[in-house]
Amino acid sequence: MSEVIVVGGGAAGMMAAIAAADCGHQVTIIEKNEKLGKTLFITGKGRCNITNDSDVENHLNHVISNPKFMYSAFYSFDSSRMIDFLEQEGLAVKTERGNRVFPQSDKSSDVLQTLQKALRRRNVTVRLHTKMTGLMIEDHICKGVKVQSYHGALETLAADDVILTTGGLAYPSTGSTGDGHRLLKQAGVALEPCYPALVPVETVEEWPIRLQGLSLRNVSLRVERA
Repeated sequence: MSEVIVVGGGAAGMMAAIAAADCGHQVTIIEKNEKLGKTLFITGKGRCNITNDSDVENHLNHVISNPKFMYSAFYSFDSSRMIDFLEQEGLAVKTERGNRVFPQSDKSSDVLQTLQKALRRRNVTVRLHTKMTGLMIEDHICKGVKVQSYHGALETLAADDVILTTGGLAYPSTGSTGDGHRLLKQAGVALEPCYPALVPVETVEEWPIRLQGLSLRNVSLRVERA
């Protein structure tokens, strides 16, 4: 049995921990926030858009750059397997317009509770209020992580494998502050630069203010430089 540490307790971290535990490993999740799944909790306007129930090729067609990189991951665990997993764990789901999949209850909290129950059933250890401060690198191999507790205590945690699921830079208030990126760069890993997406648009014109409150579907926006 290997010791596996998952850094980051979001949706990816919880699923990684569940997968590792199902392979027979002893798993610990390190999460700096006070609870797991803060970003998951607010997705889909609080309803949690779980996945899109379409074939793998359709998913690959929506990957903006280097879709081949995602080929193995998508075919190993596609949307149908995600739905099957949640239903086996006791969560009822439904499919809406555009093949979007939501929990039957329309509550993201139910998805989060389902994943947390799955972690408990697999005896995954969860350490909240614990921030990773560094990677333990020996001979170019990661041997564990350095962490700091809520009270400031420093600690080193050895592991056979370390999985980083720390997110990007999209939502700092949920914990996505780029911690993993900085530590990977310190370890000598080359990373692609991060770019913003799904961001508000500021205009010099005042007329867009009058559109507040409108919900428009299937609308595209084109921005041209003056």
